Amino acid sequence: QVRLLESGGGLVQAGGSLRLSCAASGGTIRTNAMGWFRQAPGKEREFVAVISWSGGTTYYTDSAKGRFTIARDDAKNTIYLQMNSLKPEDAAVYYCAAAEGGSKPDFIGAPSLRSWGQGTQVTVST
Repeated sequence: QVRLLESGGGLVQAGGSLRLSCAASGGTIRTNAMGWFRQAPGKEREFVAVISWSGGTTYYTDSAKGRFTIARDDAKNTIYLQMNSLKPEDAAVYYCAAAEGGSKPDFIGAPSLRSWGQGTQVTVST
């Protein structure tokens, strides 16, 4: 069972940037679509971004488009989420996840995902 560990969260002022990392261990994520969800207090978990196994396809929730960039480095078994122009509404616990398959549909709307991380807190101050 692959294990995922997020890092890079923290406190940032509105308009600032953070880069989240998600390192996989116990297996490769080379053939898996990977992505990020987030959950704010009192709200449901929501999809943020996904990247296909090849890195050739990325997809973002509307609120992240133009501000967030997802990337993967399979040599390091790691994915990243670069978050720029952060807003207070971006504050949440961010979770990394691995799909069973390699494509976007295997991630978004899938009944279950292969693995989840423990989450990293992102706080955005005004």
